[in-house]
Amino acid sequence: MTQHIQILDQNFILHCTGSLFWQEQGMLLVSDVHLGKISHFRKHGAAIPQCAIEKNFELLTKVVVKFKPKTICFLGDLFHSYLNSEWHHFEAWTAEQASKIILVVGNHDIISPLKYENIKIGITQELRLPPFFLTHHPEEKKGFFNFSGHIHPAIKLQGLGRQRLKLPCFFKRTNQMILPAFGEFTGTHILTPTKEDEVYAITKNEVILVSKN
Repeated sequence: MTQHIQILDQNFILHCTGSLFWQEQGMLLVSDVHLGKISHFRKHGAAIPQCAIEKNFELLTKVVVKFKPKTICFLGDLFHSYLNSEWHHFEAWTAEQASKIILVVGNHDIISPLKYENIKIGITQELRLPPFFLTHHPEEKKGFFNFSGHIHPAIKLQGLGRQRLKLPCFFKRTNQMILPAFGEFTGTHILTPTKEDEVYAITKNEVILVSKN
């Protein structure tokens, strides 16, 4: 279900939900949940069951219960667009959390910061915790290791014969790790690793190292 890795002498746990737990900081990193996207699809006639809306919150609760983080940091695109009915679900979910919650703003995060402040969620463009810095878009900054999201990374695997499999993944470069999208129905973007990259594919129940320098 998890993979344990070290980056710059710090310990991180990669979880099959696409979340990442930073042990020394007690911080849970989650990227690209895109709350409200399912409601948007349903509003426009997509045949997605109502229970799918609850799935994201069930998964969020699952990893919070597992890791008991001091801080939950969303790496952008927490909501897909404007306010909709899923905001009320989110408001109720945050009220149950003992953790501090921070949102690193992404390009889809267009809901007024005042709405987040009213439920005691901190808002920032980036978060620096040297030698690490956390953003939504992948960035490079000298002397820092970057955690980000935005791209919804995936890897294409080839099996026997003509079998092809596309899986979301944690994509680690020398000074950067891109987290997979946490949310349901978010889509993925295939990345091609170099010899220097590490790729950790995720299935429903596992995190699998499929490429390492």
